[in-house]
Amino acid sequence: MNKLSKLLAVAAVTVMVAAPAIGAGYYRSPEPYDWSFEGPFGEYDRQAVQRGFQVYQQVCSACHGLKHLAFRHLGQEGGPFETVMVDGVEQSYANPNDNPVIAAIAAEYLISDIDDIGETIERPGRPSDMFPYPFANEAQARAANGGAYPPDLSIIVRARHYGADYIRSLLMGYDEEPPADLDIRAGSYYNPYMPGMVIAMAPQLWDGMVEYADGTEATTEQMATDVTHFLAWASNPHMEARKRMGLMVMIYLFGLAVLLYASYRKVWSRVKH
Repeated sequence: MNKLSKLLAVAAVTVMVAAPAIGAGYYRSPEPYDWSFEGPFGEYDRQAVQRGFQVYQQVCSACHGLKHLAFRHLGQEGGPFETVMVDGVEQSYANPNDNPVIAAIAAEYLISDIDDIGETIERPGRPSDMFPYPFANEAQARAANGGAYPPDLSIIVRARHYGADYIRSLLMGYDEEPPADLDIRAGSYYNPYMPGMVIAMAPQLWDGMVEYADGTEATTEQMATDVTHFLAWASNPHMEARKRMGLMVMIYLFGLAVLLYASYRKVWSRVKH
């Protein structure tokens, strides 16, 4: 066997060994979506974030936590409930802990705490409390989900390649028939946007499962878009403030550059070059 033949043989063996690994990591690129928060001047759609929070509460929170968020964050500057309707009047609160809507949302949750004598108790949530994890520990979470560990969603959009587009496409990606040669075990589901195309999470959204408070029709696409919008805000709640600060800095630097150039022209105007 000559040198070229040996090289071709080695290459063929390498491809055969690597093929399963390549197949296991294959997935479809998510569908692009025109998000309102993209770009240097993008902002969150408050109505979409509020609807998305409703989807999280009624669907996602059964398995997924938001461990980096407290209830009060919902009412902070830039939050979905920064301004609320109270007795028909739109109001905002400098301190989110005083926001009655935030207090009502927090009170829907039971929080484990310690009383004055050291006993473990459960009490209604307060705006200052963190969102509780739906399971007592990881072992319980895996036992309830067929061995899979549901990821925390508080930074999921920033933690995943393709970000918001990936989350939205994944939630809508259950309606296709799997390839005939794809091995899907019991308790798993085909989703072309998941690396490996197999996911442990069952389809979670279907038309009409949520009744939106603002009357928006709750289609699968609408809910997937809204909850992704909420998770984008949760992953980056101070985005709008940073963009405003960045714009102010750019304006300041531009003005400073003009001033320095004018000063340069004035100082050196009588000097021959």
